[in-house]
Amino acid sequence: MKTADFYYDLPEELIAQDPLTDRASSKLMVLNKETGEKTHTDFHHIIDYLHEGDCLVINDTKVIPARLIGEREETGGKVEVLLLKRKENNIWETLVKPGKKARPGVRLSFGNGLLKAQVLEVVEEGNRLIQFEYDGIFEEILDQLGQMPLPPYITHELKDKNRYQTVYAKYEGSAAAPTAGLHFTKELLEDIKKKGIRIAHVTLHVGLGTFRPVKVDDVANHHMHTEYYRVTKEAADIINDTKKKGNRVICVGTTSCRTIESAANEQGIVEAKEGDTSIFIYPGYQFKVLDCLITNFHLPESTLLMLVSALAGKENIMAAYKEAVEMKYRFFSFGDAMFIQSEK
Repeated sequence: MKTADFYYDLPEELIAQDPLTDRASSKLMVLNKETGEKTHTDFHHIIDYLHEGDCLVINDTKVIPARLIGEREETGGKVEVLLLKRKENNIWETLVKPGKKARPGVRLSFGNGLLKAQVLEVVEEGNRLIQFEYDGIFEEILDQLGQMPLPPYITHELKDKNRYQTVYAKYEGSAAAPTAGLHFTKELLEDIKKKGIRIAHVTLHVGLGTFRPVKVDDVANHHMHTEYYRVTKEAADIINDTKKKGNRVICVGTTSCRTIESAANEQGIVEAKEGDTSIFIYPGYQFKVLDCLITNFHLPESTLLMLVSALAGKENIMAAYKEAVEMKYRFFSFGDAMFIQSEK
């Protein structure tokens, strides 16, 4: 299977630059994964497609202000550091620009010395391990100095940084938002619960692995970056009970999907566990737990487009994307939504 098979033409003006005032007013395309049939509505009506007894799996990770702008102490040259994954002893795996100037031993300063750091080593795919030095509480300093790490295709400044968080964000650690969850309001979630839909909270700290471009011609040769995930016993019990009763497990976003598929055993039982996952889901993958998926519209040739193609079939997905372009849906992080459903 070729990466080029997942290319589609997207006019630049369809890339959403700003979040809508009302989170749930985005368009919603409902795609039947078996028939390819499509329905168009808005996200307020997602509740009409959820059945009593269904389970909604949401990723409660919280985006940290992970982009730091500073300078190299020796030369004063500008440097940008994106925090990806926390290690021990104030060490973080990071992405540094310009990378060539961030050799091991180089010292960095942020906020006039409020935060200092030293590059320790180069790790896989050009990332850097950096150790930070500071007085006080790291999270408070980060809140003061850091910026929200918006994807490069968003060029507008974000007025309210809470709009790049889900309303249920809880555990800090992500370098990007689980964007399918951005469509939910607290009121909509309450209405969903009242309808008898159970909600399972899982955590996956979104790193660059989710968004890293596929640079190989053959999809099977792509290597995913690892991301930390956690599934509690409570969440596992809710999901397993839903499956046992013959009801649907519906993931909000590809990160929730990858979390429960990583935590499931070969019998399709979700286990309470935590660790790192580099699961890569593309056509041919047999889903162990997931039945349906609420998701955004993804970049051409991306691993996320491959994941939704694994669920609904590449032909169905590419036809749906073509129609979304024609109907001027908004794409990517602040864009519109798709519900890939089955009537099981």
